[in-house]
Amino acid sequence: MTEHSSGWRTTWALLVFMLVNFADKTVLGLAANPIMDDLGLTREEFGTASAAFFALFSVSALAVSYLTRTVRTTVLLLAMALLWSAAQLPMLWTAAGFGTLVATRVLLGAAEGPAMPVATHHLHGWFEQRERTLPTAVLLTGAAAGVAVAAPTLTLVIDHFGWRWAFGAVGLAGLAWAAYWAMRGAEGPYAHRAEEGGAPEESVPYRRILLSGTWISAALGAFAAYWMLSANLTWMPDYLESVTGLSLHQAGILVTGAALANGVVLVGHGLLSRRRPHPPSGAGTGALMCLAAVAVGVFAVTDAVWLKVLLMLGPMALANVIMTVSQTACARIAPASQRGVVLGALAFVYALAGALSPWAVGRVVDTADSVAAGYRAAFLLASALLGLTGLLALWLLRPERDARRIADTARDRPRSATG
Repeated sequence: MTEHSSGWRTTWALLVFMLVNFADKTVLGLAANPIMDDLGLTREEFGTASAAFFALFSVSALAVSYLTRTVRTTVLLLAMALLWSAAQLPMLWTAAGFGTLVATRVLLGAAEGPAMPVATHHLHGWFEQRERTLPTAVLLTGAAAGVAVAAPTLTLVIDHFGWRWAFGAVGLAGLAWAAYWAMRGAEGPYAHRAEEGGAPEESVPYRRILLSGTWISAALGAFAAYWMLSANLTWMPDYLESVTGLSLHQAGILVTGAALANGVVLVGHGLLSRRRPHPPSGAGTGALMCLAAVAVGVFAVTDAVWLKVLLMLGPMALANVIMTVSQTACARIAPASQRGVVLGALAFVYALAGALSPWAVGRVVDTADSVAAGYRAAFLLASALLGLTGLLALWLLRPERDARRIADTARDRPRSATG
């Protein structure tokens, strides 16, 4: 098998890895109403359980990403998949209640926190710099595909077998992927050396990377997009049922359609980026985020269900482009030996949104005059975050410029060290 075909085989395997990852996240939102009814939870309590997933998510993302300097990413990915299943399967126990739900969500979050940075770092070990955008976009469609597959499948499981078996289903899926990866997972040819034309192999101070305009704007933009994503995963089914009057089945179909739209946007952006010799600047990405911000704002205030559907299936999905761009841009400015840590720091920041968003939305909705008014305020907040960080990306997201500056820093360090 050629190096190129092996790289794409790894891409598809990691796509499934991310599909399972996001199915794990989606199950709680899809089963929101039966869980709240069965366990007697308020929306704020349910939001707390959802936010528990992110209690160790950011810290784990950073800590495990640091291990990529010494531990093979194939081993780290296998360990994560096994822990995912270990965290999901206890909910099959009929006596498992709110405490077990919170505890298992904390464990699941700790195991899934490093998934994106470690998978991206592993994937970039299979492709040269100029070829990374499309496989990275394919990897990120695992989020969209995870929701698209999970929404109808898990809704069917919930309807026929109960919400506990939804947790069991995703746990078994994680075990199946782990078995495949144990047999076929391998490191790529660019895993431990800088690629031609990319960032220098010499290490540079992390502060030079993490204080660059590119990293800051990418991290904050990803934070805003992940805020929206986490809120939607947890609360969109409830919003569609409680505010728009859709049934659980109809809400599942619409969530699936929105996830597919996210995937189309990511892959379409990746295909367009292949025509460019370098990663795009922040101008286009920032403009797309601002457009998505306007769409979310309109979604929040309109009462027309047909317009909400069009916005979900169209311009609101554009916010997800920053997730691909942030990964490739931050990888571009980092030396190969430091890439995993830099991507882990990126995940640390945007994952904070996952910890805050579900709880904040639940709190806002529970304390508002009505459920509809609460959700309207929550969506307007998300719109503001996307708009502000989109403007920041327009101004600061310049990976080629910052890569040159960081490369110059690496070359100057030996001279400055010697006097």
